[in-house]
Amino acid sequence: MVAETVERTGGVAAASATPWGRVGAAARRAQTALLWFVGIRLAGAACVAAWAWRTGRHPRSLLGGSWDSQWYLSIAQHGYGMAAPDGRWPDVPGADLAFFPLFPWLVRGVGAALPVHALTAGLLVAWGAALLAAWGIFAVGERLHGRRAGTLLVVLWAVLPHAVVESLAYTEALLTALSAWALYAALTGRFLGAGALAALAGLARPSALAIVAAVQAAVAVRAWQQWRRGPVRRPAPGGRVPDGHVPGRRLCAAALLAPVGWLGYVLWVGRRTGRGPLGYFEVQARWGSRFDCGRDALRAVRRLVLLGAPPAYLMTLAVVAVALLLYVLLAADRPPAAVLGYVTVLVVLALGGTGYFASKPRFLLPAFPLLLPAALALARARRRTTAVITGGLAALSLGYGPYLLTLAAMPL
Repeated sequence: MVAETVERTGGVAAASATPWGRVGAAARRAQTALLWFVGIRLAGAACVAAWAWRTGRHPRSLLGGSWDSQWYLSIAQHGYGMAAPDGRWPDVPGADLAFFPLFPWLVRGVGAALPVHALTAGLLVAWGAALLAAWGIFAVGERLHGRRAGTLLVVLWAVLPHAVVESLAYTEALLTALSAWALYAALTGRFLGAGALAALAGLARPSALAIVAAVQAAVAVRAWQQWRRGPVRRPAPGGRVPDGHVPGRRLCAAALLAPVGWLGYVLWVGRRTGRGPLGYFEVQARWGSRFDCGRDALRAVRRLVLLGAPPAYLMTLAVVAVALLLYVLLAADRPPAAVLGYVTVLVVLALGGTGYFASKPRFLLPAFPLLLPAALALARARRRTTAVITGGLAALSLGYGPYLLTLAAMPL
């Protein structure tokens, strides 16, 4: 019996030592969080479907073909350089160059591999990315504060007022997935992996600059720590370097690799437009999107306070205010440099840009570490209190999502 037990335990340990074994163990740890996430988002999709049918629209078209989704699907089907998808958009030459290519590439790949329409392929990519994002969010939360906090971090991300975006054919879930796993890689000392994921994220959205900055901040901190410890004099037994030392060339490679995707696309747009390195920013300017350090956002807040606004704009104002409060609480908790750098850049980019004030909660969706203070508070609270709070947030999110997609007269 003892021999059988030792043999079985040894087999489990050997399996967990393999890459697939580690992935399986990580998936089992995240199982509860992922089940909660899938359940909440399925409930959200059901609410959207019920309201879509009530208003005479097809749920698939509503989830897969709303607003920016039309641009991504057009690029996936026809490439860049096509006219605006419909009459709601300005037919400006080169307008589609504002949209980064990774999501359309994935949609095209899924459409080539499966016998499905591009719209369905877009939803499959987005939903798969959202699930990977939830897993990565749990991994970061568990790494920093334990399994219960990681689970609640995922639940809070799933019940945000604008969480319906996680179910749309949009790129926020894709950026969140790549960023979360890049953060996890940086936190666990896998710097080359973090740099590669950041490079891939740079092809997803312009705000991927945040994860580029996060990886480079993590590299800088590790390099500083190793410099203060002094040079490694001799390897540990077995030839391994002691104390988790990362060779300097590997740190440099990670720092240089992280911005490759973002820079590559921006420079490609500049070459295509003939405007050089600033060509991409001129394309963004045609959409009314520039960085003005938040002056336009402050003017929008002033108009909302003085003149009033529809509920969606008031909800936007509330989300922005809560996000700023959570940022202060997160910074006071002194998280790792990679986490704080990631959130800081995302908040600055989301709130410092011109126009699209009502879209700022969507821009903040990848900033999941902002929810860490709330997740920690709920993890320490009584289970009944946690259930009441998360249940109330879920009810708000499940009701607000259909309103945004069907009734709110504003771009999402």
